[in-house]
Amino acid sequence: MINLPKVHVGVVAVSRDCFPDTLSKSRLAAIMRETEKRSLPVTAMETLVTYEKDIAPALKELSDKGCNALVLFLGNFGPEGPETILVKEFRGPSMVVGAAEDSGKSLIQGRGDALCGMLNCSYNLSLRNCRYHIPEQPIGTAEELAARIAEFIPVARVLEGLASLKVIGFGPRPQDFYACNAPIKPLYDLGIEAEENSELDLFAAFKEHVGDSRIHAVVEDMKFELGGGNTMPSLLPKLAQYELTLKDWMEGHGGNSQYVCFASKCWPAFQREFQFVPCYVHSRMAARGVPVACEVDIYGAVSMYMCLCATGDVPALLDINNSVPHDMFVEEIRPKYPCGEGDLLMGFHCGNTAACKLKKPEMKHQIIMKRTMEPDTEPNITRGTLEGDIVGGDITMFRLQSTAGGQLQSYFAQGRVLDVPSHSFGGIGVMEIPEMRRFYRHVLIGKHFPHHTAIAFAHAGRTLNAALRYLQIGDVSYNRPKHVPYDTEVVFGDE
Repeated sequence: MINLPKVHVGVVAVSRDCFPDTLSKSRLAAIMRETEKRSLPVTAMETLVTYEKDIAPALKELSDKGCNALVLFLGNFGPEGPETILVKEFRGPSMVVGAAEDSGKSLIQGRGDALCGMLNCSYNLSLRNCRYHIPEQPIGTAEELAARIAEFIPVARVLEGLASLKVIGFGPRPQDFYACNAPIKPLYDLGIEAEENSELDLFAAFKEHVGDSRIHAVVEDMKFELGGGNTMPSLLPKLAQYELTLKDWMEGHGGNSQYVCFASKCWPAFQREFQFVPCYVHSRMAARGVPVACEVDIYGAVSMYMCLCATGDVPALLDINNSVPHDMFVEEIRPKYPCGEGDLLMGFHCGNTAACKLKKPEMKHQIIMKRTMEPDTEPNITRGTLEGDIVGGDITMFRLQSTAGGQLQSYFAQGRVLDVPSHSFGGIGVMEIPEMRRFYRHVLIGKHFPHHTAIAFAHAGRTLNAALRYLQIGDVSYNRPKHVPYDTEVVFGDE
């Protein structure tokens, strides 16, 4: 998959001078044996940091060995000054972990005291205004710390991606979608670049690709992907022309950024001028690692990209759309799934979900747009959606958003897509999010989030939460279990 950072972790062991450095060295070697078993992209540094003079050699070794993420390992108590300076000066995501004691038989000369050292380290990291990640269980055996490193890699991938991301927008937000509009300064604060263009810029670039020699190859690839769902073969050359337009724009406008996502205007003028809807092309871009959000939703595009980095898998952008009818719940869901009716919703978008995430994907026309644009004729300019029920499995709903006042907030909610028919149109799925009704009222409505949500096709809440905390985004919500009330929730009453 293109457009995705590759993380190479460098592990630097530290040792306080009043402790045997053999503790850190031997414990580091044990961790490396465990990471090798997992085939993790991890390299141990030969430099052992005990004094400030060790910092520069450690940073050089990390750079020379191509490491873009750091694991600071307290093999013993650790030197709280040098180790925190190392984190501050390293240009990349950092995690801090410490060694559990080896044996009850070695608690005199072989005791490392990393439990104590971690407290001093975290205090000093705060004093130096460092950004860092400490996992929920930071002290562990070699096997446990190898697992923590494995969990850190996707967190680092999210952070590396955001640090060199450009979000490219086309057109102003549609008039009736003010919720997708948000200040872009908070993106700059995260290190994300934003490039905003007009729809005319995109249309002019599209016309320049008329007759592009690469169109035939893209059409053939579309035919292969669609298979029996290729119901509109005459439309494919135009869609291929548009796909090449986006690809070339990405290559020509990345600038100093390594990674790109798009937020595109997709109605109402788009259909009249381009003569199709862009949904299928957007689904193909997302499947290749380049998210494209609808309705110029720049924060939706960034949220999709974060899901991509967190999972290494294709993301989606869906409307938190409609409730599940009671008869569907009674007849089709309750006999198969032990969930409550209040946990259900249907996630939908016109047709921009990747083919690999749909059951029996098929190219169709956009029903809602046809109602107003082509009410009395066969569909023409409203063709180009990719439709089907979303495949069952784990998901995480996720959104990073700026308030109108420029403050970043976020949410994540883990759940699943149920393997039941939707009986509807578009890219759509019946979803179970535990305690969804409460989450909807007290987070989505209560904190004024828009209707779009990014979808990670995995349980990625732990990874995304760690990345948000690293970025120091303080307002992070999740779907709380029943016994944990929201701050705005009335916990007594007549019910």
